[in-house]
Amino acid sequence: MRILYLDLDTLRPDHLGCYGYHRDISPNIDNIAEQGVRFNNYYCSDAPCLPSRTALMSGRFGIHTGVVNHGGIAADMRHEGKNRDFRDKLGFDSLPAFLRSAGFKTVSISPFAERHSAWTFYAGFNEMYNTGKCGAESADDITPVALKWIDANAREDNWFLHINYWDAHTPYRTPLEFGNPFKDDPIPNWITPEVLEYHKRMVGPHTALDLNMYNGDCDPYHPENPGEIQNMADLKKVIDRYDCGIRYMDEHIGTILTSLSKHGVLDDLAIIVSADHGENLGELGIYSEHATADNPTCRIPMIIKWPGGLKGHVDKGLHYNLDLAPTLAELLAEKPADSWDGQSYADAVKNGAECGRPYVVISQCAHVCQRSVRFGPWLYMRTYHDGYHLFPDEMLFNIANDPYEQHNVAYDNYNVCLEGAYYLMKWHDNMMKSMDCDTDPLWTVIMEGGPYHARGHLKAYCKRLEETGRGYAISELKKRHPREFEI
Repeated sequence: MRILYLDLDTLRPDHLGCYGYHRDISPNIDNIAEQGVRFNNYYCSDAPCLPSRTALMSGRFGIHTGVVNHGGIAADMRHEGKNRDFRDKLGFDSLPAFLRSAGFKTVSISPFAERHSAWTFYAGFNEMYNTGKCGAESADDITPVALKWIDANAREDNWFLHINYWDAHTPYRTPLEFGNPFKDDPIPNWITPEVLEYHKRMVGPHTALDLNMYNGDCDPYHPENPGEIQNMADLKKVIDRYDCGIRYMDEHIGTILTSLSKHGVLDDLAIIVSADHGENLGELGIYSEHATADNPTCRIPMIIKWPGGLKGHVDKGLHYNLDLAPTLAELLAEKPADSWDGQSYADAVKNGAECGRPYVVISQCAHVCQRSVRFGPWLYMRTYHDGYHLFPDEMLFNIANDPYEQHNVAYDNYNVCLEGAYYLMKWHDNMMKSMDCDTDPLWTVIMEGGPYHARGHLKAYCKRLEETGRGYAISELKKRHPREFEI
């Protein structure tokens, strides 16, 4: 048995052809989807990068691991404490460690652990290849390492190869010589000039006038990415650059698949295609960032081509990224770890059975502090720290009718908000009851002064707001975040 895991950073499913995107962007990924099962409602439990991959590899929610932020106490996994054995639980229960105990050689080609000092990410891997640029890699840095490993090892049995591409992650870094395959293609038609003008009046990091988080400066290393979106031409440039990153990754995936075919192992190879999180591209007024607990940030692709599994099937159930570990356990007829929070959806892969959850809770504590509930057609969002975006405490979106989250309908749907709040409370109670400590890491982040990416910037940012005609927001920001102005 051989398994290839393609971990494509910051990949929105709705920017893939197999999920209905209007651009010719992902022929190789689309081909994998035709040979396997595509999951339509698949979510990372905790966004963005560090919390998401910690949940994936540990099989546990961020509220359990303690990892929900990009800095501070909640960026490190909780210690097991006095009951820690000679080896910790990750040495046995992490996804790679589980596969290793099942007889797989486990290999990762990724800079992720060094990027976030997330050394627990390595738990259970036999071989780790750090490509050395801390997430600033393009596919040109990743593919040669992967091809070398494939040439040396492809014909061996029982391996799990994790390959991590970063080209869709901001700053979008596709080489300029690649050109723009989408220069004549329209952008998604929901962002009209009127919508963009509204977004230009909004405040907060990565809004239209502040693509560089707290200012409109261009990245000197990536000048092709605009620092502000002043007009529709700027907007098209942003979306084209993101899509070029996806197309560039897809071409390199084609190179990987060709090599595996050359070695005669492609036909019976299990292939998993997924991401750590998605990307806001205008939703909630945010561009080129994965900064919220909403559908664009937390909904991720999941495609599984499994030997003997269904082909061309689409699953519509609600699932988490942390459900992958128990799913693989069932597919491999192995016993799942007791510590995992996930729920297997192996029956969906094998026979198309409906095995989704009634609702999922998604979280974000690195840019804002939010928890949201996805159920039925609804996304119910609660904001505990707005990350300087002036979000209301409670938001509700009908994702079926309003997939780009333009209309907060919380005030018109009181009973739906009550239902979402009930699910959130029920989930939180169950999480706290199943913990060996009494601390919710979301509140650790709040007590530390807020999310890592929205801490200590507000004084300087208010000057930027004055300079760009958005001073109307300053009084409310001071009211919400008085500690930022204390001397």
